[in-house]
Amino acid sequence: MKKLIVYDLDGTLAESKSSVDDKMAGLLHDLLGVAKVAVISGGDWPQFEKQVLSHLPNDERLANLSILPTCGTKFFRYTGEWKKLYSEDFTAEQKAKIIASLKHAVDKAGFKVEKTWGEVIEDRGSQITFSALGQQAPLEEKNKWDHDYAKRKKIKAILDPLIPDFSVRMGGATSIDVTKPGIDKAYGIRKLRDLLGITLKEMVYIGDALFVGGNDYPAEEAGVISIPVRGPNETKPVTEAIIACLDGSFQE
Repeated sequence: MKKLIVYDLDGTLAESKSSVDDKMAGLLHDLLGVAKVAVISGGDWPQFEKQVLSHLPNDERLANLSILPTCGTKFFRYTGEWKKLYSEDFTAEQKAKIIASLKHAVDKAGFKVEKTWGEVIEDRGSQITFSALGQQAPLEEKNKWDHDYAKRKKIKAILDPLIPDFSVRMGGATSIDVTKPGIDKAYGIRKLRDLLGITLKEMVYIGDALFVGGNDYPAEEAGVISIPVRGPNETKPVTEAIIACLDGSFQE
């Protein structure tokens, strides 16, 4: 029987940097009544508060929810209030090297943009995130920039040999996430296993970047049954089916 359903956020539960809609919030609340749920995303804690938590009822079901920001490099659990269990932060020297390498890789790739909205390179403590159009770019602009990941694949190919001691993954609509080596969504999955006492076979992972190089792919590499989706409209019927199955038992 499946005991834990793990979701990506942007592109899976909600559009990039957008809040879950009323139907998705209702489905998550229903799912929390029959199973444990975790959300792992490249975004930092404030995005989870804005995009997900502020749309869920503040009731006892939150005890079944785990939040893992910055691709699993941080872990929050609810015990009457949200508490951070760990954070795999960079040193100042590591941050400087990653940021300089990102700037070099982007310049060398030649993808100049005429307009940006907000920070392009953001320090999230345990993760450095490059967002080609800026953190606050309109979704319409994001979706036009690199829908087939070709631009970011070129940047990643330049970046990888510059920082071989770090993990580089593509996620969201325009972003590249850099974390410590081995600290990715697979790391977060294993933390869920250890802290919740749930085996990998008892988990399901749902995400929109379950391809090689995508920031959801490490979850599949970890051995968790994974379901690829192409946005929230595909996530909703998958979640409805899981809820229906868990009313009895959800078998492999």
